[in-house]
Amino acid sequence: MKRKLQIALGIIQAFVALGAIPAGFSMIIQPNGSGLGMTTKFLHESPFTNFFIPGLFLFTVNGLANLVVSILTFRKHKYSGKLSLMLGLILVGWIVIQVWSTGYISFMQPLFFSIGLVEFVLAYMLLKKTGQE
Repeated sequence: MKRKLQIALGIIQAFVALGAIPAGFSMIIQPNGSGLGMTTKFLHESPFTNFFIPGLFLFTVNGLANLVVSILTFRKHKYSGKLSLMLGLILVGWIVIQVWSTGYISFMQPLFFSIGLVEFVLAYMLLKKTGQE
């Protein structure tokens, strides 16, 4: 059961990373959002004037960090559960802040909110199985 949790968690983290890395990179190199078919109008109620800072966060935290932790999870690293728990919370927080500051824009917001919750729950279950809760 523990191995199945690790595999599921690693797959979810890789999925998040594979979506966040190119999207974040696009926001960094085209901070006006045009690379993703967006405009800075989405940021009207947010503290940002362009997508550079959100893109940097998306690329590094939701992208690269999930990729690294996915590898650690597949390799059964002792800290993968705690790091996964943290990344699940960060993803949920990212979406909550995004919806709060920009409003509901896309079906991807509730989708990734749900994925963040699943990542958090799987990480918690893994920590419980390993006695690290």
